[in-house]
Amino acid sequence: MDFNQSEQYTLSIRLCTDGFSFSVFNPLGNGEFSFYDRAVDESLSLTANLKQTFRELEWSQYTFRRVNVLMTNNRFTFVPLEFFEDEQAEIIFYHNHPKRENETVQYNILPKSNIVVLFGMDRSACTFLREQYPDVRFYSQTSPFIDYFAAKSHLGNSRKMYAHLRKDAVDLYGYERGRLLMANSFSCRTTPDRIYYLLYVWQQLGFEQEHDELHLAGDLHDKELLLPELRKFIRQVFILNPATNLDLQAITLCE
Repeated sequence: MDFNQSEQYTLSIRLCTDGFSFSVFNPLGNGEFSFYDRAVDESLSLTANLKQTFRELEWSQYTFRRVNVLMTNNRFTFVPLEFFEDEQAEIIFYHNHPKRENETVQYNILPKSNIVVLFGMDRSACTFLREQYPDVRFYSQTSPFIDYFAAKSHLGNSRKMYAHLRKDAVDLYGYERGRLLMANSFSCRTTPDRIYYLLYVWQQLGFEQEHDELHLAGDLHDKELLLPELRKFIRQVFILNPATNLDLQAITLCE
């Protein structure tokens, strides 16, 4: 990409404990995305890693039309939109999660799904990113997924479960023709654990083995083991396209 035209572009940054990912999107071109991944030094704090990364990526200093930051972790919870009051955000969030030092509670309002996503972020990292990009917008990674999957779930007449697989967790979303039935995250690192949570939630939702659909995205390094086992119990199992960086692409739809 020609970063001399960066003021036309959207920069999206995913923050994760095992690395950072960047996407640059030109909405005025051919819908092009460029992706960049950066490993992190686990001995350093999130903010120290960010500062080091920004020193090394020269193009990160450019001005962008819009900057999104997605936080990837399990520290999120939901509130129905009609019951949400912003002054209650921290109280509700810490009713569901233990308090952490140097944490700030953010929220995303999703009117299409009629929910508010509350999530925790490192306060120092937020301050640093606002210094770099004063108009930055913060999101939980689950926020763009909820609206993106809701739109896709209208296709056909089957109920659908979407699974975003990470190195140490699986995020699950269940829908019935656009209506969100559930959204949750489970910590897991092995293929048997992935299979267990996928089938457990499928059963809890009362989905049908023959008719309803399971769609997978994210880290599918074990798909040769995962898919055959899942298809023993669920006939309609699919891999989303794109399977990777789906969140960084979906967030551009939130503009």
